[in-house]
Amino acid sequence: MAAQFQSGFVNIFGPPNAGKSTLLNALLGEQLAITSHKVQTTRHRIIGIVTEPNYQIIFSDTPGIIPDPKYKLHQKMMLQVKSALEDADLALLLADISKPVEEFESVIAGLKLKVPVLLLLNKLDLLKNEQQIKDKIAAFTYAFPQWKIMPISALKGKPLADLVPEILHFLPEAPAYFPEENLTDRPTRFFVSEIIREQIYTLFQDEIPYHSAVIIQSFEEKTNVDVIKAEIIVSRDTQKMILLGKGGASIKELGIRSRKKMEEFLQRKVHLELYIKVRPKWRDNENYLREYGYGA
Repeated sequence: MAAQFQSGFVNIFGPPNAGKSTLLNALLGEQLAITSHKVQTTRHRIIGIVTEPNYQIIFSDTPGIIPDPKYKLHQKMMLQVKSALEDADLALLLADISKPVEEFESVIAGLKLKVPVLLLLNKLDLLKNEQQIKDKIAAFTYAFPQWKIMPISALKGKPLADLVPEILHFLPEAPAYFPEENLTDRPTRFFVSEIIREQIYTLFQDEIPYHSAVIIQSFEEKTNVDVIKAEIIVSRDTQKMILLGKGGASIKELGIRSRKKMEEFLQRKVHLELYIKVRPKWRDNENYLREYGYGA
């Protein structure tokens, strides 16, 4: 008699910068979602698929929960969170263990969770000793007695081996939803644009990442090289000047770093051309948001 096969959807939620994308990458063993120490790095819902002989888990990384969205962009990000709340077999709710439990409570207060929850206390590596860990677990357990709680470090990969068996308790017996070679449902162009955006978060101060979007204008696969042309959208001329840098030094550095990351990701040589376009208030413009892939 063949062993049963389990398959299901596991969606990752939490406040901005709780480590959701780092957790997804650790579970997949691949850098699929971009990460940054800055908040609100993830803007899209990103699916990552883990397929083993007896199970397939479809993980979904969602934007950080913004209780009070300021822009239409933020509202669309929160719509992605809302849709993810409604189509999961299990919610992995991620909290930063180093922060007060009250702060986490206020962020998730508006969540209407209709599925089972595993509460993961992430960033275990930030606490100094066992007593601190015990105290934090006790505080979260008191606040959320209805949920099973697991302390983890997504960055260090500990103890993620224990997490998958816990997840499988909640997944139904079902056939695989995706072919076993699939890692995601997103096209290559999406990840190439995200690589550029990740480097913008790395290289530039707070204002620039939050005012920028990246659009892949063309992606041509030639015999020995991929030729990629990308447009960086910003809100103001001053931001364009910062991105360019003195004598074009900053955009050159951005191009070099992005190209190297793309070559690692694509396993091919890349020729990258970057352009900058100023579109005032694009984050509140319905047409621009739709054009840039932020939904209807």
